[in-house]
Amino acid sequence: MKIVALLTGRGNNTLKDKNVLPVLGKPLLYYPAMAAKACSLITDFYVSSDDEKILNAAASCGYKKITRPLELASPTSQHVDAIKHALEVMKQDGINPDILVVLLANSGIVKSEWIEESISNLLKDEMLSASVPVLLEMDNHPYRSKRLREDGCLDTWFDFRGKNISTNRQDLPMNFVLCHNFWTLKLKNSLYSSVIGQQPWTFMGNNIKPIIVKESFDVHDEEDIIRTEKWLIEEGIEY
Repeated sequence: MKIVALLTGRGNNTLKDKNVLPVLGKPLLYYPAMAAKACSLITDFYVSSDDEKILNAAASCGYKKITRPLELASPTSQHVDAIKHALEVMKQDGINPDILVVLLANSGIVKSEWIEESISNLLKDEMLSASVPVLLEMDNHPYRSKRLREDGCLDTWFDFRGKNISTNRQDLPMNFVLCHNFWTLKLKNSLYSSVIGQQPWTFMGNNIKPIIVKESFDVHDEEDIIRTEKWLIEEGIEY
């Protein structure tokens, strides 16, 4: 079973150079990169980016560079297309992953044991398509969320006719939010499957095993850098 890590990040961001901004003296992407490096089952490490700063910072962590075409690196580009491009480059190197750990360069909130758990989940269950970290989110439950109608008034996202939905969050079914730090894919059941996966991340397939974590966020501003540093210190994460 070939297991490969792919670190992904692009240079065109609202916070300039955020993926390589210093976090406790290291570039932000150092932390997801080294979390994967600490996993013994991962044998090959690649980075996909259009930005030389990102490519060089990841290379210093032992990642092989994949220069992403500019058309796959715009703010409207889809992540799945960058993943597909990277897999084609790997194939040219003779690397054909069975399991792909997709790391996002703009989040330092990653533990190597989370990655290891996700890989273990896929190895133990042949039917799984992916294993990803999630947050239990009850305060912003989809049953409580509203959409805006064309007439400017609020409406529910779901058809609740004939149902009595409790206003108490403890009565609602558990709601999980996908984290944006890493996703582990069993490629034959996800990206390479002929069956369309769950929207909007269809490349993850339909049998997705969650790893419930207590905190996760990606970096959008300087305040998030400070939060990341605090989390790393509190969790005692060093590489």
